[in-house]
Amino acid sequence: MATRFELHGAWLSGPVYKVGLMLALCGEPFDYVHVNLRGGDHKKPEFLKHQRYGQVPMLVDLSNGLELTQAASILEYLSAKLGKFAGATEEERIRAREWMYWDYDRLAPHVGRARSMRLGFRSMPFDVAAMHHNEASAALKVLDDHLDGRNWLVGSAPTIADIEVYGSINYAAAGGFDLAQYKHLSAWTARFMALKGFGTQEGLLPKESRKA
Repeated sequence: MATRFELHGAWLSGPVYKVGLMLALCGEPFDYVHVNLRGGDHKKPEFLKHQRYGQVPMLVDLSNGLELTQAASILEYLSAKLGKFAGATEEERIRAREWMYWDYDRLAPHVGRARSMRLGFRSMPFDVAAMHHNEASAALKVLDDHLDGRNWLVGSAPTIADIEVYGSINYAAAGGFDLAQYKHLSAWTARFMALKGFGTQEGLLPKESRKA
């Protein structure tokens, strides 16, 4: 059977990992096309023709030729097409989207920038770095408080909200955050990693292009 999905990305990218993780949890093998960000491949006309923002990830649904951008939107598309991780009710689906948009605004950017600074990918003034650390710490507390008495962010089963947020939490330690301080969040992380099909960033995203 031909592979349905082709993921274009860079292996260090958190948003690319979120899409790869969704595909893995859905049991969907995918072809992978490495995009050399340092070489500027994402800003070249041949890439921009398919991905107007000049970013990764890009997912191609080879069954219909549709080219998709932005990780959260891709997760919603995959959930709808594959019938998985959507939420059991309309309210759960609404709440899942709320958490995804919250992650994009309150968690992912601050964890990502703290990680980038610690890994030497970018530099910033001390007060800016402190701001990102404080904002991420506040977001982690919001998650920890919400998960008190809950197994998942929404409802009784994992949704795309859990996948989206885990894809950001995955980089918290590299950003200098000690998740052991957040017992409910740590328990949720362990449950998530025990899901069938779960894979680490290193296990799911190669450093070069490959077929499924």
